[in-house]
Amino acid sequence: QVQLVESGGGLVQAGGSLRLSCAASGLTFSMYNIGWFRQAPGKEREFVSVISASGLTTYNGDSVKGRFTISRDNAKNTMYLQMNSLNPGDTAVYSCAGKRFGTSRVVRDYDCWGQGTQVTVSS
Repeated sequence: QVQLVESGGGLVQAGGSLRLSCAASGLTFSMYNIGWFRQAPGKEREFVSVISASGLTTYNGDSVKGRFTISRDNAKNTMYLQMNSLNPGDTAVYSCAGKRFGTSRVVRDYDCWGQGTQVTVSS
């Protein structure tokens, strides 16, 4: 059974930092490209960042460039999202998702999803 489990969310003040983790099981993690998406209340799910299976290629969404960094440790079956300079606009449920072939910014391209972790940034 494939499972992706996010952790690390919480409440932080504007300008602060959080590091999210996405732990995978039930799949060959090193063969999966992993993305982060977020969804704020009343809004569509938005692409945040993606990392290739090898970890050599990453892409960030325009709204988080220069502030968020994605990384992975295939030996630990875990992927991370370091979020710096957070602002209230970053408040959302953050979910990780996996796909086998190629990176993508498109929600429907992903095969498996975690339940999400809430990030709240206060002003």
